[in-house]
Amino acid sequence: MTTIKDIARVAGVSVTTVSRALNGYSDVNEKTRQKIAAVAKELNYSPNTLARGLVMQKSKTIGLLVSGISRESVKDNFTFEVLCGVNERASTLGYDLILFNTNTMMQREKTYTQLCRERRVDGAIIQGIKKEDPYLKEVVESDIPCVLVDIPVHSNSVGYVTTDNALGAKKAVEHLASLGHQHIGMINGHEDAFVSQERLNGYREALKECGLSFHSEWVVSGNFEEKKAEKAARELINRHKEVTAIFCASDLMALGALKACKELGLQVPKDISIVGYDNIVLASYSSPNLTTVGQEVYQIGYQAADLLIEMLEGKETNMKRYLDTKLIIRESTAKNHN
Repeated sequence: MTTIKDIARVAGVSVTTVSRALNGYSDVNEKTRQKIAAVAKELNYSPNTLARGLVMQKSKTIGLLVSGISRESVKDNFTFEVLCGVNERASTLGYDLILFNTNTMMQREKTYTQLCRERRVDGAIIQGIKKEDPYLKEVVESDIPCVLVDIPVHSNSVGYVTTDNALGAKKAVEHLASLGHQHIGMINGHEDAFVSQERLNGYREALKECGLSFHSEWVVSGNFEEKKAEKAARELINRHKEVTAIFCASDLMALGALKACKELGLQVPKDISIVGYDNIVLASYSSPNLTTVGQEVYQIGYQAADLLIEMLEGKETNMKRYLDTKLIIRESTAKNHN
């Protein structure tokens, strides 16, 4: 295997010069740098990134830590879209990416710092952890840089990327109200998710601004799961016949609500309107096509990687990044004729 000593011998320079040229130091003459690069290419030199990482105390590797990956996640392409965005930005900037899964039990056995040290990552992007997860406090206290997805917490070494979830929810509810719906229910995720809090806040704000009453019994939990949302929707509709529209805090739960309506003999949107959130791939393939609040999920991952790498490289950067949402009107909403 070719070493920098071989390159130094062929190029007629010192090993130190080769090392500094290959590592991008500015004190190497440009002509010499080009000669060294040409020799390295000719000799098929491949740098030992592990050894370089040990010397420089950096691995040029970041981690994407996702909590709670399950078979249920297959229908919801959110994690995959985030992963694609992270990978695109990381690879462009010369960083490798490691994906690892965690859950609350695993977090109690191994700290965030331990996990990062073991996987030899310079920093991490974390998605899907809950408010009570042990990692959240550890992340803020750790000196290992981190970017949180959809968790608005930051410190000197922690940043976050998210959308304005409250505003997104408001757009959904205002759309339903504009169609004449006065009795609007909500299927929320779970109370341990920051996005659930924000989307509930947006739902309540929109009702207030539209002059509509808030009824706590019209808000049910679907836990971000299709089957649980289907059951929750069925119970909501059976108990509160006056509800003519439902805002769901995720598209996956909205798909569950569509199933519940079909089982109950209700036509969407003729009898009841449904709005989702996220604009997952399946939203445009459901019957009827789902009206939803779209997020630029790929960009969330892209911006998370960009922010983390800027932090790792000591650049001045905005530690709080917000992306826009967009109401996408399809077939699952219509004017209220009840």
